[in-house]
Parts: sequence; C-alpha cells; structure tokens
Amino acid sequence: MTGKRDDVVRIARAELGVREATGNNDGPRVEEYLAYTGFKKGNPYCASYVSWCFHKAGYSQPKTAWSPALFPASRLTKDALPGNVFGIWFPELNRIAHVGLLERLQGDFLLTLEGNTNVEGSREGQGVYRRMRHKRTVKAYADWIILKQ
Repeated sequence: MTGKRDDVVRIARAELGVREATGNNDGPRVEEYLAYTGFKKGNPYCASYVSWCFHKAGYSQPKTAWSPALFPASRLTKDALPGNVFGIWFPELNRIAHVGLLERLQGDFLLTLEGNTNVEGSREGQGVYRRMRHKRTVKAYADWIILKQ
C-alpha cells in the first residue's frame, strides 16, 4: 500500500484509542470529528470520523455526518481496497447505518478502522477501534481516493 491510500489509512490508524469522555458521543477528538461535518457533540460520528480522516489526508470530500451519503453511485465499487469506505446495512433502519475505513483484506475478512464503535462492533460504541468483519457483512464499498479533490 502506497501513496494516497496509505495516507488515509495511516491517519485513521493514528486515531485508534480515541475514546468518548462520558459515553455520550463527546470528548475533544470526537467533537473535532463532528465539528468538521457541522455537528455538535452528542451526535453519532462514524461518518464524521471517516470524513475527518479524508480531510486530514488533503481531500475536500467526503464531508458528511450521514453514513448513507458516503455511497453515491459515482463512488461505489466492488473493490475491497485499503482506504475504501465500507457500509453496513441495518434492516431495522432500512439503510446503511454504520461506516468505517478498510485497513486491509485478510482472506474473507476485513480489518477495519471505525469511529463510534466498540469491541463488539456496535454502531453506538465509545471510541475508535480496529475491527475484524466478514466480507459478507458489508453492504457497499465506496472509493473516495480515485479522484483527489
């Protein structure tokens, strides 16, 4: 992995260990992710974390706190590449409701970097974690690296 993909993954990886202050989507770094996308503390931040990582790597997009917005048709891909955004579908919400960044592929599993999760993989966790997810749990991938903006 080199270049732009490595930049995004390196930035996302450096955030591992960020934790909420009180378990209410708050704390200095969490609030920084949210502020980047125009939201205040207390809001879910998985998409804001992803957007913030791209921003720190020099991209102007994506910039959203709404996880489904990370998957426009122009960015969809079938490729599980490092730095790509992945989305998990929640049937009860009828939408992608949790996102993260792919660190690397490991057989049928993805090693991921995710905000607003926990060791169990919740979409309402308390920090930034590395997770291992099976490929079949992913609804969509989006490639925001293909064209640096």
